[in-house]
Amino acid sequence: MTATTRLPARAGARVDAGDWSALADEVNDYGCAPTQRILTLEECRSLAALYDETEHFRSTIDMARYRFGSGQYRYFSDPLPELVRELREAFYPRLLPIARDWADKLGRPAPWPDSFEEWLAMCREAGQAKSSQILLRYGPGDWNALHRDLFGDAVFPLQVVVGLDAAGTDYTGGEFLLVEQRPRAQSRGTATLLTQGHGLIFTTRDRPVLSKRGWSASPVRHGVSAVRSGSRRTLGLVFHNAS
Repeated sequence: MTATTRLPARAGARVDAGDWSALADEVNDYGCAPTQRILTLEECRSLAALYDETEHFRSTIDMARYRFGSGQYRYFSDPLPELVRELREAFYPRLLPIARDWADKLGRPAPWPDSFEEWLAMCREAGQAKSSQILLRYGPGDWNALHRDLFGDAVFPLQVVVGLDAAGTDYTGGEFLLVEQRPRAQSRGTATLLTQGHGLIFTTRDRPVLSKRGWSASPVRHGVSAVRSGSRRTLGLVFHNAS
């Protein structure tokens, strides 16, 4: 029996099966944490294949045109594909305790309710009603500039990217980059090669970092290093809507 066939039948159950105490500790230490496998090879291929089916998307962004880097990504339209919807709904309650803990440490409001649907309704009330789920495609020489996925005042402080292609086989280069501005110190960078079918939880905007003066908000941006060969496709899960 292969590792893939031993996975729980549904993607949401695979998310739930993670060691969430350990994942929370790693996100707190580094601002990001790789998950266990949450998508089968077949699911990765089926999601990647959606890129050429334009009816699933509300807009396409050419990164070079906007000086975001090089490459292309597409925002899914609503209703989301079932697998994307299931992953988003499964991750939210698991990430929620981390989000609330961070807000408490930074002395900020924690507006996120237990219900994900209620949170999405709050996003819509704030003028953020569009889907923010992303399918990204990079070819040789493509890259993504350091940025944040912020679309308005309603922000969830964590998001997830899922690798759909195999690093070292389908493509080379293309490391996921996280750069954190440390309080009163030089920036710290983290580079991660995404494993096919696995997620990477990471900081959306900033996170609490303990210093001698207490907890401080450490700003974070993310991007992708240049792809040297092949094709790199990923699924981006954002837990607040776009405006």
